[in-house]
Amino acid sequence: MRIALLLPALLLGFVYNAAADVQAPPEVHERVLENGLKVLVKPDHRAPIVTSQVWYKVGSSYEPGGITGVSHLLEHMMFKGTEHLKPGEFSKIIAENGGDENAFTGDDYTAYFQTLAADRLEVSFRLEAERMRRLTLPADEFKKELEVVKEERRLRTDDDPQSLTYEQFAATAYQASPYRNPVIGWPSDLQSMQVQDLRAWYHKWYAPNNATLVVVGDVDPEQVFALAEKYFGPLKAEHITPPKPRTEPKQLGERRLVVEAPAKEPYLLIGYKVPALSSADEEWQPYALEMLASVLDGGSSARFSRELVRGKRIAAAAGADYSAYTRLPGLFTLSGVPASGHSVDELEQALLEQIQRVQTELVAPGELERIRTQLIASKVFEKDSVFYQAMQLGQLETVGLGWQLVDDYVQRLSAVTPEQVRAVAAKYLVPEVRTVARLDPQPLDDTDAQRSAAVTAAATGAQGYVR
Repeated sequence: MRIALLLPALLLGFVYNAAADVQAPPEVHERVLENGLKVLVKPDHRAPIVTSQVWYKVGSSYEPGGITGVSHLLEHMMFKGTEHLKPGEFSKIIAENGGDENAFTGDDYTAYFQTLAADRLEVSFRLEAERMRRLTLPADEFKKELEVVKEERRLRTDDDPQSLTYEQFAATAYQASPYRNPVIGWPSDLQSMQVQDLRAWYHKWYAPNNATLVVVGDVDPEQVFALAEKYFGPLKAEHITPPKPRTEPKQLGERRLVVEAPAKEPYLLIGYKVPALSSADEEWQPYALEMLASVLDGGSSARFSRELVRGKRIAAAAGADYSAYTRLPGLFTLSGVPASGHSVDELEQALLEQIQRVQTELVAPGELERIRTQLIASKVFEKDSVFYQAMQLGQLETVGLGWQLVDDYVQRLSAVTPEQVRAVAAKYLVPEVRTVARLDPQPLDDTDAQRSAAVTAAATGAQGYVR
């Protein structure tokens, strides 16, 4: 479900005044080292802190069959020892220097980050450079971490009925696209994973010429470049062979599936094949799809919440989601849980009626302006976080769109018209490219109930792999 930042009416003037600041080109400094490492630095002197992120151009969509989940498992092992660091020592040193650190894996990237006092940036660089090319991958640590990942999969997918439904949904919606594989990997692939698989994956992709170093915070760009040259400059580049394209064939009709799993309530997923910014016929189309998703699910005043949850009370929850910033074409998804006394059939019909409405009727200018205001506001407030500023730069660069696109986001959204929103809905949200998944709840026994409670508890504030 999309989360939008809603502002009181008295702040709307501030949001529009700040929009010009959001659209102004950020002060980003770029340099590429001789070994191919791209370094991006954005000074932000409002607080004496810095975020350092290393983004590798590899994720689950790069993985061939048989080793799905290897990118995520390698992410875990990056904390388990190098030639000069014992297992766990990386995290210990960061903590001793008052910093926070973590990592995440997605379809298109794997990223590692630390947030520290600005005068501790050299600590981050020294540690990240060490594990970029000197990971040891000890077999005993691999065996332990593999069990951790298997348990993570059981907790977050196998014992979470909605996540399990999404996994089956993606595998049905996509036939050839590597987005059909779960980031955490299929159980059989995890079962047969060997430490040699990780070693080969690490040496193939973890190299300076396949990475972007992003630094945002209270820093001087030239000093950052000098530190990058000192620690990352000596690292050897690798011959990187891009993955062969796995183009999704044209879908020739609606696909449906039912997932039967122990659960408290039914769940519905509907997905349509849509382009990303990298594959759209027209550059404006992905931004119109972004606006459409916000019209449907852009906060408490959006259509799903206003009309289906609070109005007709057909849905206990309903959402829409789309991302323009992916390496390959993706999905525009609708999801929901029927309200008590209503069926999945009723919920599906209600969601499809909402789609039909945006295909035939223009969104009112006032409604579109409200959505635009919220999106601009979210971008204004993201600038308060050095972490999210770095995230934007790293993601855009890593999926191949280029970090400069961060300058255009608000401007492109501001240019979307009601006619364009209707046009993308009519063109892309059609039955021929639709996949529908339903969770059919099965009875919960005592063990299932305990697991459900554990999933809920673990999900609160948990960090891990992402899709």
